[in-house]
Amino acid sequence: MPSTNQSIVVNAPITEVWVKFNNFHDLSWAPNAVSKVEKIGNVDGGEVGAKRILNNAFHETLVEIDEDGYMIRYSIDDGPSPVSKEEVSNYFGVVRLSSVTEGNGTLVEWSSSWDSDVEDAVEFCHGIYVALLSELAESFK
Repeated sequence: MPSTNQSIVVNAPITEVWVKFNNFHDLSWAPNAVSKVEKIGNVDGGEVGAKRILNNAFHETLVEIDEDGYMIRYSIDDGPSPVSKEEVSNYFGVVRLSSVTEGNGTLVEWSSSWDSDVEDAVEFCHGIYVALLSELAESFK
């Protein structure tokens, strides 16, 4: 099962960082990586079942949100190669926040795993998540 895992420490309290993730339909904090978020359906961005299309390409669904544990889990239902539904299945991404014990920072961990016979999506996804985490950190400067 291919996977990728990235993390960054953001110089902000966990409650402020969580605001960036608890609305699945809002990625305004990452304008260089995400140019368009299209809300699909009537489910609110803070509820399981919320759907979105990112950059006219990535079809995603929020499958779990844990407000107390500062965690979201989502699926990529379809996307461009190498994460299209023809190339990968059971794609799940997880964003998990935890307070840094020293200072006022937040550790943000973004991981994903999927079923595929090839590893083509590893580098592709890694690059996207690194860009998103960099933009997240910049949004607090």
